[in-house]
Amino acid sequence: MKFKYLLAASVVSTASAMVAAPAAAQSTGSVEFEDDVIVVSGARNQDVGGIEVPDTPKAKQELNEEIIRRQRPGQTVNDIVNLVPGVSFQNNDPWGSSGGSFTIRGFNDSRISQTLDGLPLNDSGNYALYTNQQVDPEVLESVNVNLGVTDVDSPTASAVGGTINIRTREPADEFGVTMTLTAGDTFPEGDNIGVDRLYGRGFVMIDTGDITGMGTKAFASASYTTYANPFNNYGEVEKQQYNGRIWQDIGSNGDFVAVAGHYNENRNNFFGSFFVTDIIDAIEAGDESFRFYNIDYPCTVDSVPGVFETPAQVAVDGYVDPDGVNGCGAEFERRYNPSNTGNIRGSSRFTLTPDLILTIDPSYQYVKANGGGNEELLEGTREYNGQQYTGFLRGGYYFGRDLNGDGDMLDEISGFDPSQTRTHRFGVISNLAYEINADHRVRLSYTYDDANHRQTGQTSIARIDGEIVDVFPVNDPVITADGFELNKRNRQSYATLHQVSGEYRGRFGNLTTVLGLRAPFFKRELNQLCYTTSASGFVDCFANQDAAAYEAANPNAAPPISVTYKYDKLLPNVGAVYEFGDASIFGNYAKGLSVPGTDELYDSLFFSNKTDDFQPDSETTDSFDLGFRYQNGRVQAQIAGWYTKYSNRRAVAYDPILDESIARNLGQVDKYGIDGSVAFQPTNNTLLYVFGSINESEIKNDVQLGLDDDGNPIFAPTAGKNESGTPLWSVGGRAQGSFGPVELGVQVKHTGKRWVNDVNDLSVGGYTLVDLDARIRLGEYFNGRDAALQFNVTNLFDEFYVGGFGGDLDGAGFAQLSPPRAASVSLILGY
Repeated sequence: MKFKYLLAASVVSTASAMVAAPAAAQSTGSVEFEDDVIVVSGARNQDVGGIEVPDTPKAKQELNEEIIRRQRPGQTVNDIVNLVPGVSFQNNDPWGSSGGSFTIRGFNDSRISQTLDGLPLNDSGNYALYTNQQVDPEVLESVNVNLGVTDVDSPTASAVGGTINIRTREPADEFGVTMTLTAGDTFPEGDNIGVDRLYGRGFVMIDTGDITGMGTKAFASASYTTYANPFNNYGEVEKQQYNGRIWQDIGSNGDFVAVAGHYNENRNNFFGSFFVTDIIDAIEAGDESFRFYNIDYPCTVDSVPGVFETPAQVAVDGYVDPDGVNGCGAEFERRYNPSNTGNIRGSSRFTLTPDLILTIDPSYQYVKANGGGNEELLEGTREYNGQQYTGFLRGGYYFGRDLNGDGDMLDEISGFDPSQTRTHRFGVISNLAYEINADHRVRLSYTYDDANHRQTGQTSIARIDGEIVDVFPVNDPVITADGFELNKRNRQSYATLHQVSGEYRGRFGNLTTVLGLRAPFFKRELNQLCYTTSASGFVDCFANQDAAAYEAANPNAAPPISVTYKYDKLLPNVGAVYEFGDASIFGNYAKGLSVPGTDELYDSLFFSNKTDDFQPDSETTDSFDLGFRYQNGRVQAQIAGWYTKYSNRRAVAYDPILDESIARNLGQVDKYGIDGSVAFQPTNNTLLYVFGSINESEIKNDVQLGLDDDGNPIFAPTAGKNESGTPLWSVGGRAQGSFGPVELGVQVKHTGKRWVNDVNDLSVGGYTLVDLDARIRLGEYFNGRDAALQFNVTNLFDEFYVGGFGGDLDGAGFAQLSPPRAASVSLILGY
């Protein structure tokens, strides 16, 4: 079998090409339970040009391989789902391996669950998503977006804003090889700093076909990507990735056992981050050259390698930075963000009786990653009540020994202190589904997720050129005079989820109903090995020393502690679809839960020696959808109105008692809007697709900022304002057509105004991106083999806009620069 899914015979799928309903969910159990036997019209759930709106009570949209393959090879899947209404993604570079930020219906990525074949991809601590670590798009079958809700068996502690469910392809039945070679470059206006911005990527995938004659098949793939960042003379990205899956059919009724594996190594630098106000000023001035800049590279540190002489003994309190520090290696762009991530994913389906089906999806994943930059390491010690301490104290790195071998301890050493994370995570999603009859089904689900999350902050000494010796200082950390690894943080947490859920689906004539209930029981064990010195999470870390003098000098610091927090909630999930002809109306109600992330939970430990109740509250949502769908062989259309009542919204704000900023409960926020899309296939060789969304929100309360000179509270006027960081509206479309051996596509998306903060006194303007893709079939030149040249151009008109940012309460923080225009050409071969 040659890979027609990579080199499709026509631009769009025909009406009978694919029944994609089962791929609309995340786990094997949800796939099985949403099989189209429960849908009244069996021909309903089919894609048009790779776009599908599954006929379920929830507002969903799916993109399958037909449209995924037309995006730039190697692009992050989170950029591809920017074609879904309600999704807003800002890529940090044109190529997809440097991260980005996005929202769904105004919820940020830490409140969106992303899964790969049911395996949760969100960080187990802060729930963040890392778009630069996504699976190669060539191995994907589909990407499904649940707008605002989750499946009942979702393994998530934070998804109140929806889910992105990624499914990998099944190995082919016949032997085959696919290769992709891609080269590209950026072509921005005003590009005059002369650095190399070439992009290169190679990908190869081998399918074994059925190697036993009994349905045993597998695929394995590998890719390598490298490119210079598009903004300055220093940063670069290097990425290698490996994927595989082995599949065994069992019998002839759809049962199977499959095991998939994924490993990804990413090496990249931070870059392109500036104050949002500076970017706005450059845009208003038409200064497109603002995007391109040089840092102090190459450079050499002063004196001997990595050393700056201090003007006085370091041991005294109130250490003063010495004159003459040249900053070599200290720039933001010198910060590395390396990651080694891998997972093993199992999936299986067993027919126990003709009416009883068991599915089990076990998983394991591993993460080793960090991020951070240059710091000054101090050879001296810090004194508390006459005793000298080494460690991380009041923001200083005290080692108490001669680090550079010059015979004294008077020096400041240039070094690095990234925040190190290591995770071992085990999980399983199991479903037992019973078909009462052809119109009624029930299932019982159990979900388990357990993450061992180790967070440290070891240090290393810089080389003479300001570079780091090893991007993972944890591999060979600097040791203090007291014989321990100096850490700027030192904590161990265990996050465990036990979840029981049930769901009923029934069909009553043209009416299909769904009644679900999810019961998560989440436990977070926190082991803080440092002293917590503020409610903002600042810590002092030392070891192998008597703590008495330190505690006497710092009576307000909370000592090391182990605490267990528990969160649980009953979360109903109910809905219905009523069908008439090719149309249907649908509605859904779901309650969501978001447990506070690691940082906020550890910050709360500051109160552990001050109050008996210091556990932060969880966020909850009540989400409602009501919509209309129309589906036939050439049209997929959906429009949905939605409303979410968002309770206990967590954000950083000022605490007047402690006189510092901490995470606090901002109360209720109402969020509402409209999402819509229409995919139309006028002929077998053309596709027209339009989509759009409106996102509104209303913060109900003002937020206290501080106290005036008379002790009276000062409030930020947030009541009645929109949440920051998300566009108020967006609209886009795609058109594509086939002209003999040539296929052409163009997609456009306009992203509307975004508020910079929650008081709505500063905003960034909207922007429009235009992307082109073209494919030329070359099979006649390769002895009839599948072969094509694919051209991709992103940001065709080199739009300069404010990239991703997280939003603020009443100020203006940092934002990313927008990626410049970029073009690539790919040679795709199938054997």
